[in-house]
Amino acid sequence: MQDGSLLQQLDPSHLAAPHRSLPRAVHCWSEEQLTNQLQVPVLKSRDTEAKEKGGLLCDLVLEQDNHHLNSRSPVHVWGYFFDCMESERSQRMGNACIPLKRIAYFLCLLSALLLTEGKKPAKPKCPAVCTCTKDNALCENARSIPRTVPPDVISLSFVRSGFTEISEGSFLFTPSLQLLSLANNNLQTLPKDIFKGLDSLTNVDLRGNLFNCDCKLKWLVEWLGHTNATVEDIYCEGPPEYKKRKINSLSSKDFDCIITEFAKSQDLPYQSLSIDTFSYMNDEYVVIAQPFTGKCIFLEWDHVEKTFRNYDNITGTSTVVCKPIVIETQLYVIVAQLFGGSHIYKRDSFANKFIKIQDIEILKIRKPNDIETFKIENNWYFVVADSSKAGFTTIYKWNGNGFYSHQSLHAWYRDTDVEYLEIARMPQTLRTPHLILSSSSQRPVIYQWNKATQLFINQTDIPNMEDVYAVKHFSVKGDVYICLTRFIGDSKVMKWGGSSFQDIQRMPSRGSMVFQPLQINNYQYAILGSDYSFTQVYNWDAEKAKFVKFQELNVQAPRSFTHVSINKRNFLFASSFKGNTQIYKHVIVDLSA
Repeated sequence: MQDGSLLQQLDPSHLAAPHRSLPRAVHCWSEEQLTNQLQVPVLKSRDTEAKEKGGLLCDLVLEQDNHHLNSRSPVHVWGYFFDCMESERSQRMGNACIPLKRIAYFLCLLSALLLTEGKKPAKPKCPAVCTCTKDNALCENARSIPRTVPPDVISLSFVRSGFTEISEGSFLFTPSLQLLSLANNNLQTLPKDIFKGLDSLTNVDLRGNLFNCDCKLKWLVEWLGHTNATVEDIYCEGPPEYKKRKINSLSSKDFDCIITEFAKSQDLPYQSLSIDTFSYMNDEYVVIAQPFTGKCIFLEWDHVEKTFRNYDNITGTSTVVCKPIVIETQLYVIVAQLFGGSHIYKRDSFANKFIKIQDIEILKIRKPNDIETFKIENNWYFVVADSSKAGFTTIYKWNGNGFYSHQSLHAWYRDTDVEYLEIARMPQTLRTPHLILSSSSQRPVIYQWNKATQLFINQTDIPNMEDVYAVKHFSVKGDVYICLTRFIGDSKVMKWGGSSFQDIQRMPSRGSMVFQPLQINNYQYAILGSDYSFTQVYNWDAEKAKFVKFQELNVQAPRSFTHVSINKRNFLFASSFKGNTQIYKHVIVDLSA
């Protein structure tokens, strides 16, 4: 029998009727015969073994060709299940089945072509709200940007549409766009990178919309600055300071979209007074004075857990200040105590612990309240402010083996704070070292360093500022300022004018014992604590040249605020005399992102 006659015997209706049996003449295929003829693996379906008889296969499946069918899942040959012939009949047929090999081969190819044709994605239809031609689409009264616009259109326009915003990725399926009109649609903003991937754009019409020129639209201003597409002039409707301003003429500098905040990061379950940070052996550490346990607690950064953990401690009695000072490569810690005297400790790297090396003379330092370290002409010093009636605020100098008393500034003034700073007495002159002593019995006193005698001399005081508890300084663009803390009355910010400090700002501060300026990156802050209300964080306004309210923190009886920088992370440590010591993370947020 010829191939053609066998093909003619096949009922075409079988091609549309799965699970029907083919004519008996075609049921003589073996696995080896199909494999040799079709040159592809012949796979058995799950129930093939139950149907296999005499070495012949039924319910054949064929592994799809990935190039043609874009799928690796197998399909039944022609969509049919074969009935098997008994082996005896197969043997009697002999070579009668040979022509059927070619029939199976042709039918397999036909099946593959039909399946391939069936898997071709349908060409997107024109949305109901649009009128489409080969290259253009015009949409009216659309509630949103349709996703079924033909992908090869080069011009897309929306007229009298009802949407006021556009979803991200609305034009991802029309990459060939050259002309896009979103005019007169009451749009207030556009999602960032809405035009990304539209490299062929030559004209964009955004006129007649109600754009709010805030940080969310900053990206559009930047895009307008570098796009090659023609964009007609568009205008801001808000905020009020930008109303009717041409968006095309704005720059990214017109948008202040970076904000910061202090976010709670960690609680330390103990009270504290002073907190200091220092670098030692290429690592950053924090040391905290705990008055009730009498300890200096040292913390280090856990690079895995991303938190601060205990590193070591120095045990004492009524500890008020733990002041670290690193001279060359050696770490020393000055521990000021209300009882039992004050001491100096050295870090022994071999024993891996702190060892007491020196006592501070108890006749001069009776009630220490603050310690400041500084360096003048390669010599290291520290000064202790003594707040007792019979004590002396005293400066100590490093002599290579220890610290010895260098100068007593004055006696019986009950000093509560000492601040080291450098200021110039005349414009265009070098800055010289100064000390400012705060006292409960007199106005803050300014001492100036005398290079000839290597001593500080009493220069002047700060007028009209009685009852100042502490003075801390900061610099902005080369100008020196001080923050003066008062427990009763207003705290102040003052600016150095060349011969005296001048009053520039007052802050209500009932119950305040700390007014700490600190700089984090390019941000200048001042933090005013209070025993009776929330802690106020102020941010420096460069245009106004003064501080403005920025944030409130809930810290019980704060006594110090310290900036700690580790691994490009910035933290604020807030000590508390009555509650837990708190750690805040300095967070920078870009509102235009």
